[in-house]
Amino acid sequence: MTDDPSAPDDSGVPTVSCTRCGRDWDLDHELDDLRAGNRAVEQFALDHERHTGHFPDDVTPWIVRCRRCPDGEQFLSERPARRWATAHARHTHHPVHLEAPDDTTDTVSPDTDGSRA
Repeated sequence: MTDDPSAPDDSGVPTVSCTRCGRDWDLDHELDDLRAGNRAVEQFALDHERHTGHFPDDVTPWIVRCRRCPDGEQFLSERPARRWATAHARHTHHPVHLEAPDDTTDTVSPDTDGSRA
């Protein structure tokens, strides 16, 4: 992370912006220290949301909510979102609502295998 305006822009390190925070971050910490590799942006976005309560710009999560209990979660890709929904539906016998970043929705019901209906 750097606030140095003289830092080179052509370093090849991904940068994440957040207009709500009014800041930009380069992800050298996630790449070098955390060794997040190609998941550096995802790791930063999840950490940012945990600490601020919102995601950085251009990051929209998959939202997974149980329709019967207050359980739910947010994921940055479909596979873990669908896996959580399937496991929750299977273990609780509750239907689970999935909302994709493009606002399409799906429901995983307890009697399905988690594939799209």
